[in-house]
This record gives sequence, C-alpha cells and structure tokens, in this order.
Amino acid sequence: MFSVRIERLTSSLIRELLALTQQPDVISFAGGLPAREAMPPLDLRELPASLSQYGTTDGEPELRETIARQLTGIGLRVPPERVLITSGSQQGLDLVTKLFIDPDTPVAVEAPSYLAALQAFRFFGARMLELPLTPQGIDPQQLRELIRRERPAFVYLIPTFQNPSGVCYAESHRAGVAEVLRETGVALLEDEPYRELMYEAVDRTPLSGRLGGAPWMYMGSFSKTGIPGLRIGFIAASDDIHPHLVRIKQCTDLHTNRIGQWWCNRFLLDGDYLAHLDRLRAFYREKRDAMQAGLERHLGELATWSQPHGGLFFWVRLRQEVDERALLERALARKVAFMPGGAFYAHPPAFQGQMRLNFSLSTPEQIDRGLRMLGEVIRAYHAEAEARRSWPVAHVR
Repeated sequence: MFSVRIERLTSSLIRELLALTQQPDVISFAGGLPAREAMPPLDLRELPASLSQYGTTDGEPELRETIARQLTGIGLRVPPERVLITSGSQQGLDLVTKLFIDPDTPVAVEAPSYLAALQAFRFFGARMLELPLTPQGIDPQQLRELIRRERPAFVYLIPTFQNPSGVCYAESHRAGVAEVLRETGVALLEDEPYRELMYEAVDRTPLSGRLGGAPWMYMGSFSKTGIPGLRIGFIAASDDIHPHLVRIKQCTDLHTNRIGQWWCNRFLLDGDYLAHLDRLRAFYREKRDAMQAGLERHLGELATWSQPHGGLFFWVRLRQEVDERALLERALARKVAFMPGGAFYAHPPAFQGQMRLNFSLSTPEQIDRGLRMLGEVIRAYHAEAEARRSWPVAHVR
C-alpha cells in the first residue's frame, strides 16, 4: 500500500521528548528551541497587500539580494540569482536529498551529526559513511581516504557550532577540508544555522567560499535569530546545482510563504539588527556560562566536555558507559531531560554514555538545579551498576 521508504522512517526522539517535557515542572535540556523572550517582535502592520498573491519559486527578489550581500560579506561570493528561499533549512535538506540520493547512494556525514539530516538521508535510502568529529573538526586526511574509497555523492558538514557537539572547525581543518573537496570535486553540503550565535571570536569562514570550481551548497536559517514559526531559510548553490534545486522545490511546495519572506527581509535590513544580534549573544552567553559552571559543580568527576564558543549545545561524554535510554528514564522520573548521544550517529557508536545538553530554554537557576539532579541520577546509576557487579556468583553443584 505504501512506499517502501516508509519502512525506513523512524520516529524522532526529540519529538517524543518534547511531548514529555511540556509539563511546567520539567527542566528540559533535550530540545533545541530558541527562547521566546529572545525573539524579535512580529510586526506586520506595513505588510503590502500584493503579498496575498502567489510568488516565485526562487523567493522574493529583495530577500535574495539581502542574503547574497550578507554571504558576500562573510566570504561566500554568490549572486542573488543563486539563492533559493526555503521553508526553513529543513526543506533545504529535503531538496538536496531528492536531488542526490537513490537507494544505496553513499553520503559522508560527521559522527555525531544533526539528527534530522540523518533521518532525511536514511528515508531515501542513503548509505551513510561516518567521519569522526574531533574538537578541531573532521580530519582532512580521513576525508580524502573516504572519498578515494567510496566516492560519496556529497559531504554533509556543520562546521560552525555544530549540532550536537558545539564544535567549531579550526582554520587548519577548514583549509584542509576545502583543499580535499577542491581537488576531488565531491560536492559539499554546508549547514550553518548557528553561525550568528557566537560568544567568543572564532574563525567562521564558510568552506563553500574556498572550493573554486568544485560543487557546493550552503544552507542558512533565520529560525535561531528571528522567528522560527515563520519557517524561513535559504540554500545557495554553485551554478551546476542551483537550477535543479529550484525545479524540485517548484514541484514540492511552489514557493515559500511570502509574508514570512517580507518580514525576514525587513528584519535583516532594520537598523537594530546588529544590536539585536549583540543582545541575543549576551542572552545565550549567560546561559552557556551557567551550564559550564553547573557541569563543573555537579558533573566534574563524572564526565568530560568542551565549552562551546557558540550555538546552543554542550556535548557531554560520561567517564563510564551507561545505557543511555535507561539513564534518560531515570532522569525523567526526576523531572529533568536530556538527549541521548547515540541518536546523533548514523550507526550505533562504540561508546554508550554521551548526551547533548541544550541551554536555551532554561534560566541559569534551572540549569544549575537540573544539572544537580542529573548528577545525582548518574551517581545512583553507577552505584547500582557497581553493586550488581559485586554480587556473589552462585555456584551450582
């Protein structure tokens, strides 16, 4: 009755957890939603009546021009004609997936990587090839060897404040990865939804701007800095890819909602935009610092982590292995939630005992209280596991 793809469709643990954590007394580190109080106002009083009509598939020309100027300013020179407005960056993933992936198509991804991207690639039957992520990014030499061995259709990377790890690629790794892609001609899908949430100065030069004639796609979103409910994102691409994405979008949803595009362009051109970004960074930096302090206070001897320089997440690795789902159930019983790390891998990781912690929705006080309870849950789990290991073994005569 249904497509065989339905068998590859997996439920999202994030969606399941969001349903559980709607209770007001739950401290949730599980999601990735931006804080409502940090969003700009939704002012539609000057909305032109002409926007009630259908629009073009590419998107509103004014918004595409604004985005193209911004991209040029960060080192990715692209004309407005090669910017496609999407219904959130998630649609960009969908369009790329439809363009490139047939059953058993090899696709290279970071390990760990963005859960929704892995789901989209898997839904269309991709054979995902993992590249281990280090604090500096993926290893360019490992990428070169993987391309030589497998020749993936494209490489999917989140080089700036990666989800889930928070990693920001070092300049040496950005240059090395770009060199490999430039030399091999394998397409890059670069996803940067968090680049504006920067708390310390780090290199954020897009890889796509360094590829010369190699094919590339660069995705961005305004959901983390603007209003996520409007669902406005974009994908810019090299001239050999862009026309195909436009045609696929045309038969998917015709065009992105014009009201959201109008608001987004006004938002980007507003004289207060840069000040808004400064306020946003200060708002989330306080929460980031609270989580760093809480981790040191309550999980210092239990886990390792690196303080992220941007984004919305900490990636925590426990010193001892655990059953991540069992630990989550215990944490939920204490009214605290996290995302098990295993969900962010294309293939089950060798080590069980990682978690993604989000700090955007909780107050500093809630962050400290939630981490205290999480530390207590982990200690109790380890104590019970140790007690089970020390039980005497019964000898049958």
